[in-house]
Amino acid sequence: MTAVKELLRANEDGTISFGDYTLPSKTKKEGFEFEGDIYKVKTFSEITKLEKNGMFVYESVPGTAVEGFRAEESGVSFQVSGKEDAQFTLELEADSEYTVYLDDVNAGKMKTNLSGKLSVSAELQPDQTVCVRIIKA
Repeated sequence: MTAVKELLRANEDGTISFGDYTLPSKTKKEGFEFEGDIYKVKTFSEITKLEKNGMFVYESVPGTAVEGFRAEESGVSFQVSGKEDAQFTLELEADSEYTVYLDDVNAGKMKTNLSGKLSVSAELQPDQTVCVRIIKA
């Protein structure tokens, strides 16, 4: 997968895509409206961060490209790529348990902290995509 050159875009399937880990300096796109919500993305080689209505949604270190991001009551799914291994943090329901799947392999159950944050590490290689599904247990 390549970087999302528009920084943030809506897809025909009702998902969004965001992030460009190839940028040498921090770039942002604000005021992107999608399904009644306002999104903001900041991205470059060192970090990618997505906010919805001013609230934290996703952050990766180093920067990543995310395709097909869908957040629902039951969990989150997306495809992620980057130039090297990354850790991403998601805002989910506080103090809840989730099962994490990376490329359809069960990576185990994880519990969010009191603020609802869940951090996952993924082994990423250039020109390779990892499918992520995080399902509420």
